[in-house]
Amino acid sequence: MILLTGATGKTGSATAIELSNLKVPFRALIRSEEKRSEIEALGGEVIIGSAEDKEIIDQAMIGIEKLLIILPNCENQLEMEMQLVDSAKAEGVQQIVYMSSVEADEECTSPIPKLHWDTEVYIKNSGMQWTMIKPNFYMQNFVGSAKTIVEQNKFFLPMGEGKTGMIDTRDVGKVIAKVLAEEGHEGQSYQITGPEILSFYDVAEKFSSVLKKEVLYVDMPMDAYKNILSQFLTNQWHLDSVIDLFGGIAEGGIEYKTDTFEELIGTPPRSLEDFIEEHKNLYTS
Repeated sequence: MILLTGATGKTGSATAIELSNLKVPFRALIRSEEKRSEIEALGGEVIIGSAEDKEIIDQAMIGIEKLLIILPNCENQLEMEMQLVDSAKAEGVQQIVYMSSVEADEECTSPIPKLHWDTEVYIKNSGMQWTMIKPNFYMQNFVGSAKTIVEQNKFFLPMGEGKTGMIDTRDVGKVIAKVLAEEGHEGQSYQITGPEILSFYDVAEKFSSVLKKEVLYVDMPMDAYKNILSQFLTNQWHLDSVIDLFGGIAEGGIEYKTDTFEELIGTPPRSLEDFIEEHKNLYTS
């Protein structure tokens, strides 16, 4: 049996769908009773509770062979992830699959990648089998730009000339599900990217081509973008950490592409054009 955390988020839900398609049994630890039906419709078991609640975690771990850890970025993320690892080890879980960060390595200083790296080290030192999933920038991040693309034919980000190997969360879910469903991925760190390296000016050209109208990328000063973002991210640690992360992207920190997805899945990952076409209603309504 597999235990999923984060099963109602973008990547976690994609993983749950893929496991359901593969007819692999799973259990999901979720916070909201309102989301129960979504998991049960996929054939999954549900436990309602928080990843901060040790009693609930221990209950969820009973009979589990593999654990997927996907938690939202927050100040106490490391403590929660360590607690999940400790509970998994105590209950005899064989393997942990961890959603890390492409920027996470031993030299990183940015808060969010540093948290991920510290958890990676903790997992590796636990004595359990492990697999790290390290995705590049998510195409789904452009869903937040739909309103300005519709109303102004522009999207606003502080990424400068930075480039990424952006990936669709659904493709990350495919990789995670494969790792959970079969053996042979132990001790691997999979860096997952899309099919090409793109600047945000390139992204604007892709939107223009698919939507048949000119869409422009407006490179905002970081301070101005932070002021806007602060209206939505009210936690100061989270706000500062996201801005720091974006600064790294602007400096070219994740400008690379791998063939890992195609090597694992056997087909190319979705292109940004595919993503825009599939979500065209968001950008034209």
